[in-house]
Amino acid sequence: MVQKVLVTGGGGYIGSHCVVELIEAGYQPVVIDNFSNAVRGEGDVPESLKRIEKFLDTKIEFHELDLLDKPGLEKIFKKHSFYAVMHFAGLKAVGESVEQPLRYYRVNLTGTINLLEVMQAHGVHNLVFSSSATVYGDPQKLPIDEQHPAGGCTNPYGKTKFFIEEMIRDQCSAEKDWNAVLLRYFNPIGAHISGQIGEDPQGIPNNLLPYVAQVAIGRRKHLNVFGNDYNTVDGTGVRDYIHVVDLAKGHIAALRKLNDNCGCKVYNLGTGTGYSVLQMVKAMEKASGNEIAYKIAPRRNGDIASCYADPSLAEKELGWKADFGLERMCEDLWRWQSQNPTGFSNGNVV
Repeated sequence: MVQKVLVTGGGGYIGSHCVVELIEAGYQPVVIDNFSNAVRGEGDVPESLKRIEKFLDTKIEFHELDLLDKPGLEKIFKKHSFYAVMHFAGLKAVGESVEQPLRYYRVNLTGTINLLEVMQAHGVHNLVFSSSATVYGDPQKLPIDEQHPAGGCTNPYGKTKFFIEEMIRDQCSAEKDWNAVLLRYFNPIGAHISGQIGEDPQGIPNNLLPYVAQVAIGRRKHLNVFGNDYNTVDGTGVRDYIHVVDLAKGHIAALRKLNDNCGCKVYNLGTGTGYSVLQMVKAMEKASGNEIAYKIAPRRNGDIASCYADPSLAEKELGWKADFGLERMCEDLWRWQSQNPTGFSNGNVV
């Protein structure tokens, strides 16, 4: 019998790529999303899911739902017998979280508590959680492995990810039939090879690569590079960029790990290689064939010089490692951006 997996936030960037991998691995995803990071398509379904239905020739069950709506969540759990939950839903902008901490705590923490309580009530005890390398705070050593101290987060977004990890860990300790895999992402970039789905930030992009891609296609005049005096290869910040399809495949490996009654496990999902801002600009210039204008700006508060993963535990225990290199990440990102100059909406350039 096909195993059903509830995907919260499945209309967003990472969630939608995981929906593709779930379908291709033989699972049946049921998606909920409240459109906070998804573009509404025909029939009040996220445009990302409409496109997946088309290129995979399938139907995806979707419910518009906010995790703060606990009765609505109950209804979905009454309707389905889920093998597991993949939890992506939540607010995710670091800067915004500093300005609106209570909103981030309410949405991310209360939403997750509702989800865990409804899972418990309906006997669903398998969970894959979308966490983040932000839980590590300022790296004390590089590369960062899973033993690196966590919780020294510099912003409310990172704190919500860490608090949720702790809630899940405590639940797995209290209820021995619970199994959870907490996946700490580094910097997801790229897009599905079809060019049909990708990252479509609403408004000004918070992340480097979508911004660079928008400069390359002419939507923005130039990139601000915040700081060129870090102790790195060229003075600009270094990060571990991972192809979103590799990341999504990591979730399938995590889902399979739940079969082992693994308790609560934590894995880094990264490549283990760091690239600087200017190296990323050059790689996108090569992929797009366009020059990318940039200006050096002062450092931003809270930014760190370098951050990259030691992903060896995931390879050892999940049998997973990132396959795609920098060139492929940028090629796939450029295919998505050039085929969809204004993202999922066919409206005006923002």
